[in-house]
Amino acid sequence: MNYFSLNKKAPNTSFKDAVIRGLAPDKGLYFPEHIQALPSLFFETITDYSHTEIAFEAIKQFVTPDIPEPILKEIIEDTLSFDFPIVELNKNISTLELFHGPTMAFKDVGARFMARCLGYFNSDNSNEVTVLVATSGDTGGAVANGFLGVKGVNVVILYPSGKVSDIQEKQLTTLGQNITALEVDGVFDDCQDMVKHAFLDEELTEKMQLTSANSINVARWLPQLFYFMFAYKQLHQTYNDIVFSIPSGNFGNICAGMMAQQLGLPIKHFIASNNANNVVTEYLKTETYHPKPSVQTISNAMDVGNPSNFIRIQEIYKNDFSALKEHLSSYSFTDDQTRKAMADIYESYNYIADPHGAVGYLGCESHLEAHPNSHCVFLETAHPTKFLDVVENVIDIKIELPEQIKSVMHKEKVAISISNYNDLKAFLLSKV
Repeated sequence: MNYFSLNKKAPNTSFKDAVIRGLAPDKGLYFPEHIQALPSLFFETITDYSHTEIAFEAIKQFVTPDIPEPILKEIIEDTLSFDFPIVELNKNISTLELFHGPTMAFKDVGARFMARCLGYFNSDNSNEVTVLVATSGDTGGAVANGFLGVKGVNVVILYPSGKVSDIQEKQLTTLGQNITALEVDGVFDDCQDMVKHAFLDEELTEKMQLTSANSINVARWLPQLFYFMFAYKQLHQTYNDIVFSIPSGNFGNICAGMMAQQLGLPIKHFIASNNANNVVTEYLKTETYHPKPSVQTISNAMDVGNPSNFIRIQEIYKNDFSALKEHLSSYSFTDDQTRKAMADIYESYNYIADPHGAVGYLGCESHLEAHPNSHCVFLETAHPTKFLDVVENVIDIKIELPEQIKSVMHKEKVAISISNYNDLKAFLLSKV
């Protein structure tokens, strides 16, 4: 499989080079040259397959021959070492729990898969690769954990000071080894802009190999399509019209779901559930795409004012606005609505949702008003203890910390403060 830049001004390249580069030379995101749908029989008999078998069939066309099939199977087996349970709240709404991995966030799958791919590519290579990643919350911890100790890979994580939860900060600042955290005086968009700027800085790229582990990287983004297939496997024999509501920030997760749809997954519709950062919600109303500065909310991992992956979604639907609207709805919710949803979910179902999952739940409720026969699945993207202050204040109970969280809470934060791109560049050059 080859990949092309969505800016259409760079040469096509292999999966390996797309992973190592992260971003194309013309600033574009990479996208596969073609998508071959899987046989309909695969989805009709999907309950006969293990999660590993499903993932292998789904992703092998995007990865081979750069990674041989036996190695790919090992990478997938190692990546999917935890569960993806469905919890049914009522006959119309379920949640897909994506927080059972080592950092208790949905990004564990993509980060682990990418780390193992990059580790394979680097196994016979004496050159070091620097993974440069911006995080609005969970990406940093997942990437740090996934890449910890990987040969020939150094990881530099930029995160906005004071705008991630205490637990999220601990997960990305306490590991040491080949992981460095940079605390940025700014918001997530500032971090993301610095990362993109670094990729285009020839003075840097001539001296070091940079790549990204944000969902702009194909190896971080594509494996997220697995979740949707796993959920379908668990639900399709009970429900006909399955719809997914995805708490959306940088739009990598929902875009991966749409890739699963392109592979033939029988899902007709997706819901992009937004907080106050509602660029896509407004776009679907007005057909005008207008990025704007992000605003801080209690669902901080979605605080993105210019979602990188939306251009991939437009490519999937061939830049046809009508086709996009047929497959995508979007709703935006305030922090007050989110808090009320968290309280309602706990009171009605004795289920504790994190703020992001609550936004997804609200998306389900909005969709069901006009489509009462649907079964709507919202993605619970992080364990509620990662947002402990918010959750405990809303539902007024004390939540016990899981072992994955306890293991980092006593560790000392180690981070380097930076204010602008020049600070980042100086740090990177000091490591050459």
